[in-house]
Amino acid sequence: MDRSKHTMACLFAQLGISSQPEDIEKFVNLHRGIPSSTPLYKADIWNKSQANFLQEAITEDSDWSDVVDSLDIRLR
Repeated sequence: MDRSKHTMACLFAQLGISSQPEDIEKFVNLHRGIPSSTPLYKADIWNKSQANFLQEAITEDSDWSDVVDSLDIRLR
């Protein structure tokens, strides 16, 4: 499975959030500090559609899972 085409910018665009590098940094800085006991998709920063996408990416080990894991790390 080729996972190389998915970047953080692509993930943000998929989630319907501005994918400009400076906007990604602002988002991460604003929402950093999600408790380690909270699964990323259950954080209160997502709408239902976004949460479902993130949950599916991880539970199905989709081609998005690596970049979702990277975002998870950045938001902790």
